[in-house]
Amino acid sequence: MPELEVQIDPASLGFDEVRLERINTHFNKYVADKKLSGWLATVSRGGELVWTGSGGHSNREEGREVTDDTIWRIYSMSKPITSVAVMMMYEEGLFDLNDPAGKWIDSLKESRVLIGGTAQDPKTEPAKSPITIHQLLTHTSGLSYDFQDDTVAEIYRLNGSGGTGYRKDATLAELVDDWCNAPLLFHPGEKWNYSFATDVLGRLVEIWSGMSLREFFMERIFAPLGMHDSDFYCPHEKLDRLAMLYVPGRDGAVPYLDLAVKAEKMPSGFSGGGGLLSTAYDYNRFTAMLLNAGELDGNRLLSSRTVELMTRNHLPNNCDLASIAIDSWAETSFEGIGFGLGFSMLDDPAKNRILGGKGLYRWGGAASTNFWVDPVEDITVSFFTQLMPSSTYEVRRELQTLVYQALAD
Repeated sequence: MPELEVQIDPASLGFDEVRLERINTHFNKYVADKKLSGWLATVSRGGELVWTGSGGHSNREEGREVTDDTIWRIYSMSKPITSVAVMMMYEEGLFDLNDPAGKWIDSLKESRVLIGGTAQDPKTEPAKSPITIHQLLTHTSGLSYDFQDDTVAEIYRLNGSGGTGYRKDATLAELVDDWCNAPLLFHPGEKWNYSFATDVLGRLVEIWSGMSLREFFMERIFAPLGMHDSDFYCPHEKLDRLAMLYVPGRDGAVPYLDLAVKAEKMPSGFSGGGGLLSTAYDYNRFTAMLLNAGELDGNRLLSSRTVELMTRNHLPNNCDLASIAIDSWAETSFEGIGFGLGFSMLDDPAKNRILGGKGLYRWGGAASTNFWVDPVEDITVSFFTQLMPSSTYEVRRELQTLVYQALAD
């Protein structure tokens, strides 16, 4: 099995090994307090694995410890992979970022915007402009998510979305029509809201490539990068490596069986916004490709110029999310945070009140997983656990502080 083996002295790459061990101490206390069943973290610099640590159980009830090849539900950490797929299609000349998505998806040709009423009787007006590919990549399209607390999200739920998943047995094309036939939350480009936009992009990848999203990922991304344990489900022969999913309980984290078992079956529709499972080894291959400007081990997925474009702040007037975002839930804080083409961007560490370099880009998943890439410090970091919701504890900010306090160069 692929192993996460450190083969270099952390001090040679600017890290204090004793300080790095604070990560172990910190997150093993979460395990001891039963807040987390288990966890795994990696720190790399210059493409070299500098440190890795883990603790606890991937499945506490079965006594299975976390291992290097544990398979995790990465949920919204699927989004950056889908965004890379989109930009691979962009590089082939199949669309322009300013193109309206309605050129390919009929339900987006004449969008309407919610201006009042209820989910049962919405009042709408025509959108001022069509949704563009750029707006889908930046979550400024006006779409929402079915778990959000807004009227559009309620309309999605009335149409069959379940709040933590998708309409049973629906294809991706059918799901996209469900969301896109509903009104938008705001006029495209005017605000920011976390949404099904990346799932719509996944459908566009299918249309542009003539392949299912799963086929595209497998052939164009996972195979070239050696991500052999990444998929939209966990096959039977790997189930003993699949981590259990947990939620907070009165006396600590408890299994979330109803949702956990969904990972064991191939879905009918492939969610580019939240459907993937992966391992720490696999996802580190993906982040290493990003840090290396689109190439890894001789396999180039993207031009360095495309990665540079994706990892700039694309919000209007270079503003932060606090200035433009709807007051809703997302996998990021808002102050000092911009947004690129598929990633949040740390534009102002002081405003965000955290250690980290300007230009750091990242995203996380609903089960408290997280990664970031810092091109200035030449660092990639990943964190894996399985606790929903990801807002339960501040594990992401805590990990970021613990990593940067260990830099000694």
